[in-house]
Amino acid sequence: MLFAEIPGLQETKQKLIQGMRQNHLAHALLFHGQQGSATLPMALALATYINCETPGEEDACGKCAACLKMNKFIHPDLNFTFPVPGSVFSAKKKTDEEEDEPKVDINKPWRSFLQAQPYGNLQDWIDLAGFSAKVAISVKMSRQIIKTLSLKSFEGGYKTVLIWCPELMNLQAANAILKILEEPPEKTLFLLVSTQPEQLLTTILSRTQKVSIRGFTDLEIKEHLIKNDRCNQQVADQLAPLADGNLRVAYRLVEEIKDESTTYFRDWMRSCYNAKLNEMLNFSEQFATLGKEGQKSLLLTGVNILRECLLDKNQLVKLMRSTPHDREFIGNFGKNVLSEKKILAMYDLLNRTHYHLDRFANPKITFLDLTFSLARIIRMKETNEENHR
Repeated sequence: MLFAEIPGLQETKQKLIQGMRQNHLAHALLFHGQQGSATLPMALALATYINCETPGEEDACGKCAACLKMNKFIHPDLNFTFPVPGSVFSAKKKTDEEEDEPKVDINKPWRSFLQAQPYGNLQDWIDLAGFSAKVAISVKMSRQIIKTLSLKSFEGGYKTVLIWCPELMNLQAANAILKILEEPPEKTLFLLVSTQPEQLLTTILSRTQKVSIRGFTDLEIKEHLIKNDRCNQQVADQLAPLADGNLRVAYRLVEEIKDESTTYFRDWMRSCYNAKLNEMLNFSEQFATLGKEGQKSLLLTGVNILRECLLDKNQLVKLMRSTPHDREFIGNFGKNVLSEKKILAMYDLLNRTHYHLDRFANPKITFLDLTFSLARIIRMKETNEENHR
């Protein structure tokens, strides 16, 4: 990862580079910011710059052997610690002298995650890795950090330890690294990356230099999406305000038209319109089994489809960003089934459900209630006068 690959944030990049070149950076940095910000990419870019053989004034060269290894996240002096289930480590009893070793190569899915979703969150990592158990950073992993740092650097430069989601360290794990975090071996750099720094132990916070990463501006998101051919100018103009500084959300909004959420929502609405009770119950059960992010994505898809229906009803086709494949459903749904009053009522209902799910509402009860509420709105009879307002 290079600084140039991160949109905007020039002030933060320059501050980090100057601090490194002038030897003003602390040995432990805490990158913190909102979800979808450049906390992880910025830490990776700094690690690349530190290990680059010919760093420039504004970035690493991107061409030397060290940069090429960093680009694949296989540099021997870059070590990662991230949340995994406890079952990843061997359950075999070990003596005090032995160390716990992972049963599988957990770095392989982690590298895939860094390549595919550098702005992703914890749920994205869990989904990609296919974990079904609770994840955390255990004391075994903290001991592995200490063991790794006791060895010499492979290539004679800095040994870098990047800890992602350090707030998921249990008390034992956090206490285990306190001493080495305060007094690390020479030429050692800790990079902690968190979106919830308030959950970190005070003893950890006191040993780090804070690097606040702001959210992206609308302009930065728009330019990034267009530059990387993710969408055109018109779509970027519409998406950037919705993303609210979160590049992960911007990516998901662009890709939504390619996933199955639109199909799910279409079939769900048809069952509500036809009042097919068994289908409605099945949909509620099915949605309740989705991960939290999948549930929120479905609701966001619904919000966007309702927006498209409203634009279509008002003949603002140029502002629509749905695919031709979805236009038939949107046209029929918006013109033949929904009035503006119904669209706004459903829009408000989906947004409120999104809010409650984000605050750990029971998904089974929530989606069952939502399904019947949507059906009532869709099937609500209105007078001709109301329909023409």
